[in-house]
Amino acid sequence: MITIGFNTGTLILGLIGLLSILGVGIIIERLLYFRRNQADEEKILARLRSSLEKGYYDEALSICESSPSVISKLMKIGIEHRQYSPQIIKERITDAANLEIPRMERNISTLGTIAHISPLLGLLGTVTGNIQAFGLLGNFGVGADPALLAQGIAEALVTTAAGIVVSIPAIVFYNYLVSRVNHTIIGLETRVGDLVLALKGRPE
Repeated sequence: MITIGFNTGTLILGLIGLLSILGVGIIIERLLYFRRNQADEEKILARLRSSLEKGYYDEALSICESSPSVISKLMKIGIEHRQYSPQIIKERITDAANLEIPRMERNISTLGTIAHISPLLGLLGTVTGNIQAFGLLGNFGVGADPALLAQGIAEALVTTAAGIVVSIPAIVFYNYLVSRVNHTIIGLETRVGDLVLALKGRPE
């Protein structure tokens, strides 16, 4: 059974393990965030449309306040500015949407960093491990046992494997989350237009 026998390799392998835990935490938190917002969005929109069609603006504001989400925040801004022109309403909602984008992107860049540095850390562990292995072999001279070198190299390669194992799912979920953010932003732009129509489609 291969075990890490070098202090440097053990340290780097531990760091890769910490990065993997951090990456899993980010992935779970972001997936739950998007799932929660998507699940609530349709219900909130249906209730808001019903209230706005009847002109019950106070009721619509109460719905937004009782159901905190990205779409409800934008709806609240629009309702509060309903007395203004459609252009001003759209500008206010767009400004509010831009403030929500950093919240949607939270920790995603960190996940991307983990995806990129994990294999590099693994390679660093392999390089330093091989240096130590060859250095140890050199101390024994020509008559050294080749099995000692082979074991040292095998142990050093474990860090590279660990880095790749962490990096692959991190890259997959990073790309997925970036795509999810972009899709959500496009959806918000569509919602802005729908909200303006809902607000200005009936007379005050």
